[in-house]
Amino acid sequence: MTALVLIHVAISLIAIVTGFLVMFGMLSSDRMPGMTRIFLVTTILTSATGFITPPFFFDKFLPSQAIGFLSLILLAAAWYALYSQNLAGKWRWVYVLTALISLYLNTFVLVIQTFLKVPALHAIAPGAPPSGPVFGVVQLIVLAFFAYMTFRAVKRYHPA
Repeated sequence: MTALVLIHVAISLIAIVTGFLVMFGMLSSDRMPGMTRIFLVTTILTSATGFITPPFFFDKFLPSQAIGFLSLILLAAAWYALYSQNLAGKWRWVYVLTALISLYLNTFVLVIQTFLKVPALHAIAPGAPPSGPVFGVVQLIVLAFFAYMTFRAVKRYHPA
């Protein structure tokens, strides 16, 4: 791995860990301002570095690049809702929804990369991208978890 790829992976892991902390904080209406800023900034950096880190340069448009573009759009909305609109009115649920969908997309990519890089997992879900029932079930579980948590966070996140 190149240094750029290692930096990209490190930033991604920080984004995911801080994102989970922020998500669970939302359930108790804890704004977690420092952790939230780290989550948003590192998730933005994850998407941005995905475009400049080899082998992610534009030879052709890839699904990973579509996820990166979508994530950046969602993160811009989350940032605006949180820092420009201060979660007023509808901006509270816009923030929760866009932030947690961005976290889901980052986690979705983590699952794909885990199945590609861990030999035991790659053996049960071969291909690039991975395929097969085990991979499908894992991604379905991740999606269901995020759908449930996002629904709960929209209902419960009412910071002072």
